[in-house]
Amino acid sequence: MNLSRRGLLRLGATATAGAALSPLLAACGGGAGSAPATKAQGLTVKLPAYVPLSGAAKPDLPGTAAGVPEGYFTYPKELFKSVAKPPMSGGTVTMASKTFLPPPPPREQNAAWQEIEKRLGGRAELMIVPEADWPTKFNTMVAGGNLPDVFPYVSTQGVNNLPAFVASQCADLTPFLSGDAVKEYPNLAAIPQVFWKQGIVAGKLYGIPIPRNLVGGMGFYRADLFAAAGVGDLTELSDLDRLFEALKAVTNPKEKRWGLVTATGAAYGLTIFGQLFGCPYEWRLDKATGKLTHQIETEEYRAAVEYTRKLREAGVIYPGSEGFDSLKRKNEFNAGRAAMTYDGMPAFLGPVGYLQTQKKIDPKADPRPMVPIGGKATAYLNNIVFATNFVKKADEAKVKEILRVVDFFAAPFGSEEYTLIQYGVADTDHTRDDKGNPVLTEQGAKDTTVPWKFLGAPTQPVFDSSSSEAVKLVHDALAKMIAVGVEDPTAGLFSPTSENRYESLFTMRTDRVTSIIAGRAPVSDLDRLVKDWKAQGGDKIRAEFESVIQKNGGVG
Repeated sequence: MNLSRRGLLRLGATATAGAALSPLLAACGGGAGSAPATKAQGLTVKLPAYVPLSGAAKPDLPGTAAGVPEGYFTYPKELFKSVAKPPMSGGTVTMASKTFLPPPPPREQNAAWQEIEKRLGGRAELMIVPEADWPTKFNTMVAGGNLPDVFPYVSTQGVNNLPAFVASQCADLTPFLSGDAVKEYPNLAAIPQVFWKQGIVAGKLYGIPIPRNLVGGMGFYRADLFAAAGVGDLTELSDLDRLFEALKAVTNPKEKRWGLVTATGAAYGLTIFGQLFGCPYEWRLDKATGKLTHQIETEEYRAAVEYTRKLREAGVIYPGSEGFDSLKRKNEFNAGRAAMTYDGMPAFLGPVGYLQTQKKIDPKADPRPMVPIGGKATAYLNNIVFATNFVKKADEAKVKEILRVVDFFAAPFGSEEYTLIQYGVADTDHTRDDKGNPVLTEQGAKDTTVPWKFLGAPTQPVFDSSSSEAVKLVHDALAKMIAVGVEDPTAGLFSPTSENRYESLFTMRTDRVTSIIAGRAPVSDLDRLVKDWKAQGGDKIRAEFESVIQKNGGVG
């Protein structure tokens, strides 16, 4: 089978800061020896029922069925058991996961691994692959017919035809999880439906989501710097003209301070302003007619590009920062040399997050997540899952056993199972601080590098043991963004032309829009861009998606 690396895929994509304001579409598929699909395919399956766990730990800040996560200021002292009995009766389940951490101690030297297998009731053979090596390893597994029982399908990983690949290699989970069937797996049933949409392939449920927090975010700003420049809190601004003036007011090159710092590939912060202007996330669907309008065809997109260009022309954007790497951009923002930047929401929390880092540099620093401004803003639901996990084809009994194992790893915050997965064995791998929060021991820091959390996961709570303020700020921002969140209406649909042409079209859009904002091309070049995009595959992609939407009688 011919595998390809194709940037960020919809399955497991995090927020990007590119000029197209979105990650690349899923461009993948194709089982060994299978012919490429030639027809667009769509979303027809009944999603798993959403059933919150009745015995879950009570949060300090409640979550919602729409996907707003629960917030916790401290770790629950009294743990609850979310899995009534071991999911296995002996035997072995094979699993694979990528990792971003050093290799963990092997099972024989790892108390947490041993305890997890004891609670599973069987042997967990886990293939741990460094993130950089995962695409090659996945290629090798597929080509050799050696797929494990559970494996992720993530970004930078693609096959020629995803519908054909899953049909030939993966278990159709629709009869096991669709509708009320998911209730057999309570932890999976506690995952809201918006996450399950990411596991739909060709009208069937194949993927189990590893949830994230739905939105990547709109970036962050320094409320203290705006206040010092005579500007009230940005959330009080009524329109984007006032935001423009606020960014100008905070800019002072003599003091080496600018309104915004950007980075390579970020198109001067267009991701922030695209959302504030209300651009659709990839496509906009007219539900009455079933017609699609692409992001770059909208007036909102044009307005966002023009606005960002004017910011650059006004000297608001840190000169030269369009060439910064992400670390340089982050360091300059932390040092107070810019009042706004784009980054993903997870960058705010924890001891090395923006809040704690900036407080150490300047106790008066007041970083906050950006939230919608004005009445037109949208927030992109572009950080829905870390990945989706597929299950290798097997008989019914084996598939059910695998799902019980995944349900174990999807145990929620505050449960015995979650605590074991995240913090290992009490006393050996972690102790409790004076507030009752788990603190890893030296051994625990090693034992817990096993990437169990990527095999199954609950919705991700907002938790920062070092700062209840950070929890409140992030939870509030997520609630406000999810309230105006927009999905790509083609999520879960399949277009062969999108599969083959999306990457080149995305690159064309990114390069040309960046040139416009940089002043190397006139704003009128947007018209030429749209015309070229349509001619080089955009219109055909649209037609294929619309045919699926018409066939399904709508999406979502």
